[in-house]
Amino acid sequence: MPAQYHLSQPFYEDQLFYGTAAQVVARDDACSVFKMKNETGEGIMTRYPVLRGIELIYNDMHIANVRKEENKAPCPDVMEINHCREGRFECEFPDGRTAYLGAGDLAVNMLTHPSSNSWFPLSHYHGISVMVDLPAAQETLRQISFTMGETAVDLYALRDRLCGGDSCFIMRATESIQHIFSELYAVPPAVRSGYCKLKALELLLFLASADLPELREKRAYITRTQADTIRAIRTCLVEHLDRRITLPELSRRFGIPLTAMKQNFKTVYGEPIGTYMQSYRMQKAMWLLLETDRSIVEIAGQVGYQNASKFSEVFRQFTGSTPTEYRKIPRPIGAGSVRLE
Repeated sequence: MPAQYHLSQPFYEDQLFYGTAAQVVARDDACSVFKMKNETGEGIMTRYPVLRGIELIYNDMHIANVRKEENKAPCPDVMEINHCREGRFECEFPDGRTAYLGAGDLAVNMLTHPSSNSWFPLSHYHGISVMVDLPAAQETLRQISFTMGETAVDLYALRDRLCGGDSCFIMRATESIQHIFSELYAVPPAVRSGYCKLKALELLLFLASADLPELREKRAYITRTQADTIRAIRTCLVEHLDRRITLPELSRRFGIPLTAMKQNFKTVYGEPIGTYMQSYRMQKAMWLLLETDRSIVEIAGQVGYQNASKFSEVFRQFTGSTPTEYRKIPRPIGAGSVRLE
């Protein structure tokens, strides 16, 4: 039986929570910084204690996937609230369901079971996790309510309302969510401790009082098999950029109905197939212009444009510069190259 973790445990037991791939790289009284690294990339998680039973974690991930043995341990009494600022996050649950978060989205789930594989379809994710240990946090809220008046939140009722039946509550981006989280991404260090306390309370009060069931995402899951098929389709497309593979051809090749393929691709990658691939082609062209001396005609053909003039027109719309102009733009010494996602 997997080890179980509680937020009240000492920091030296962090690997129970974060898994074997996470290593402590910095720690002081204010926060702990963890680095997760595998062959698909790396991520940084910065963890702040907020109130007894409540912690806030900044997640900065440039990694494609986290295997289940590297992932979180089960924490039956811990509620996890995730907000995605940038990128895309996919989490597979033990029953085979797969849920996705895009920019601005919010998810609430209990850590009752160990996570399976977690994927970052764009190899790029920035967001915040608020971890709530229900027994400890409920006592904290009771004490705050005693001091400040009617601020109590029944965390167990919140759990039952949002996460009943082991479900994951997903709410797509709204102004209310944006209001709560936006300042947390830029809070000055000098006031971080007090500010995070206020924001954590605001978040819990919002979740407890808002008519959230009406905002619940109606189609939040696809199956593991469906997600794997979509990833295989994406791999096929990016490995054959010089070809214009039609959607009906992909549908036949991978044995998936055309409409389902379109819907599931957008679920996984956040964009229609055509939009995603045009962006990928332009990013690949940007990289080739910077890193090779190939002609513009060659690069156009390599990313699927037989007409160099058409390629230049689309490239200018995407970057604001023609390919020739882009190649001549001075780059600071040590500047990073284009990242292909």
